[in-house]
Amino acid sequence: MGGSTVRTALKYLALLGYLVFLAFPLAWLLSTALKTPQEMASLDPTWIPRNPTLTNFADAFGEQDIVGSAARSMVVALASAVITVLVALPAAYALARFRSTLNKIAIGWVLVSQVFPVILIIIPLFMVLRRLELVNTLPGLALVHVTFTLPFALWMLQGYVRAIPRELEEAASVDGAGRLRALASVVAPLLVPGVVATLLFAFISSWNEFLFALVVLKDPEVATLPLTLVKFTGPEGVVRLGPLAAASLLATIPSLAFFAIIQRRLRSGLMAGAVKG
Repeated sequence: MGGSTVRTALKYLALLGYLVFLAFPLAWLLSTALKTPQEMASLDPTWIPRNPTLTNFADAFGEQDIVGSAARSMVVALASAVITVLVALPAAYALARFRSTLNKIAIGWVLVSQVFPVILIIIPLFMVLRRLELVNTLPGLALVHVTFTLPFALWMLQGYVRAIPRELEEAASVDGAGRLRALASVVAPLLVPGVVATLLFAFISSWNEFLFALVVLKDPEVATLPLTLVKFTGPEGVVRLGPLAAASLLATIPSLAFFAIIQRRLRSGLMAGAVKG
């Protein structure tokens, strides 16, 4: 009994340490965002601001279009996440259920594509977007994000499909259900956690992406949030730390809110996807 209590205490201690590790950047951002410039320049930094101020938040909203760029990032992230899942889902089912040499080659290519440096595909993608007249547009950026996240999303979803026993579909067929009905009534409900997990991955990848947005978007009117945050760095590399911390803190809210809404399904989805059928 004593040994079990010690193990439980150690587990909770390790979990507490992990939570502190994860919360440290957010806590430091909040502390910095509430400090005055004089306090941030002090050689004796403190966790709790001595004279808390909201000036940095006012400066962030007053100097840059935080709300507009956040709205554009939200549109791009949601669109790319939904399109990625819609494209990857049928392909993942085919890769998981129909075993063939071509499928093995496709899975191998998915893995190899993750090794390529991102810089290699920027120029080809830019040329394609220019031909399609999608440069400097949000649809063009969403298309690039789909291209960037699709391979890993496909790999994730095919793992979830494999976790669903094939016997369930066969049992539905024996009961008289066709393939489409079996997919809708048996496979689809079990795939919901995996779809949610993939949506979260695609959303966060698009929300935080900077390099492709820098290449594709040129006008400030279509800038996404990562591009707007860079503007708090001066031409000589001098960072306005207070407004940048305030804006960065606000930029984390959508991701945290999205994760909080679906965290239950995400947890069950990760457990299901870890089991290979």
